[in-house]
Amino acid sequence: MGAEQKKPASEDARRWKQKAGQAAVDYIVSGMVVGLGTGSTAVWAVRRLAERLRRRTLRDILAVPTSRETEQEARRLEIPLTTLETHPQVDVVIDGADEIDPDLNLIKGGGGALLREKIVAQAGRRLIIVADASKLSSRLGVRWALPVEVIPFGWKTQQSFLEDLGATVDLRLDTNHTPFKTDQGNYILDCRFGPIHDASELAQKIKMRTGIIEHGLFLRMATDLIVAGPEGIAHRTAPGLAIESRFRRDKSCDPTTSDPQNTAKGDP
Repeated sequence: MGAEQKKPASEDARRWKQKAGQAAVDYIVSGMVVGLGTGSTAVWAVRRLAERLRRRTLRDILAVPTSRETEQEARRLEIPLTTLETHPQVDVVIDGADEIDPDLNLIKGGGGALLREKIVAQAGRRLIIVADASKLSSRLGVRWALPVEVIPFGWKTQQSFLEDLGATVDLRLDTNHTPFKTDQGNYILDCRFGPIHDASELAQKIKMRTGIIEHGLFLRMATDLIVAGPEGIAHRTAPGLAIESRFRRDKSCDPTTSDPQNTAKGDP
């Protein structure tokens, strides 16, 4: 559905996504409230979390899903769920991304869940992004269109507004070639801006427009990146970030290195 361009071979990409998603669960400790992301990488974290709960290497976990799709998978796997109304602060959120710049700014929304993903992310004390190496980019907008969620009423006026900002805009369609609807019943406009030179300014302009619900720019929100590729798994933290000691990695499950800034070759 997103405006993705070149991908690695599907089997390699699937394996890298699995490694990244599974590795992120090692940063969860018992007693946490966990945000469960949406998409083909985050689902591996959901499945690993369920496995560890079954084995009782994690206990007393409550999870907040970021989409109906993730909620269904979590219920199928018998992961205990909660809501932001009951638990308004989330200890750690694990989610994927469509494009990641060197400062861990993101474009998200390729799966259509960007609104709920951002609500859960901003409630989180830590946001761990999991991705395969193809999602890394020198600048946002180079590899992926920016999803913008709009209400259906008057959506073409939002298309014109975004085109005036310099984007080529497509209404996202589902498999039946009808407008794709988010969990909130909104439409998504995929906006190809090309390289985005001032993401903060663009985000502010888009957000001020009545009828636009949210955009897929996640700026200065990610605290960590776990990325897997042909060279193994790397864990990076956002520049200048100080993470509380509560979030020390569970070393009993650590497949990589004790230094969270370095690259590791092992599998999760």
